[in-house]
Amino acid sequence: MQDFVRARRNMIDGQLRPNSVIDAAILAAFLETPREAFLPDALQAMAYADENLPVAGGRSILAPLVLGRLLQAAGPRTTDRVLLVGAATGYGCAIVSPLVREIVGLEASADLAAEARRNLAAARVGNVTIASGPFQDGWKAKAPYDLILVEGAMADVPDALSDQLSPEGRLVGVVATAARRGVARLYLKAAGSLSGRPLFDAAAPLLPGLERRAAFEFAH
Repeated sequence: MQDFVRARRNMIDGQLRPNSVIDAAILAAFLETPREAFLPDALQAMAYADENLPVAGGRSILAPLVLGRLLQAAGPRTTDRVLLVGAATGYGCAIVSPLVREIVGLEASADLAAEARRNLAAARVGNVTIASGPFQDGWKAKAPYDLILVEGAMADVPDALSDQLSPEGRLVGVVATAARRGVARLYLKAAGSLSGRPLFDAAAPLLPGLERRAAFEFAH
């Protein structure tokens, strides 16, 4: 039988710490959260590989290193209300849970949302609400959010997500590029607008609804 606890420690020591994920609370969250419990049975042996791993409906959960580096840059606070876009099976929500006050995990797939609720209940995570709806719309009912974490790639930041950030709020996620690679970015809100800066190169699956919007063309 695989020793998942040892695998988690190896992930932290071999992937996260050497790549500047050094916040003690973030590392503790990774150590205490069993990634294998959020994966299909057939993929549990790969739970601590440095890879995006597929779940139902053509979706994936982010590689631990990408998620860890996004969180390190975001600087989650115990007073934060968080919107996590792309909850999938709930792993990211479970990682963020001990770091903040409250989380809304937004999932476009009703089936995945139901799975996330089951997984989080089994893990006894109590400060997460899983909402089901289009990613590009965010979740206005509990806005504003101090932090928005996009757990996947997007072509750009949808207006709804920007609007749902609190004044001086932060948003982190991977912005897809034409070269099919992505760049993780941190955005800060000030005077009602977002300014962003690149953090690191990252490969992340594009979330449905967050693809680049087609330009309007006049009929000839």
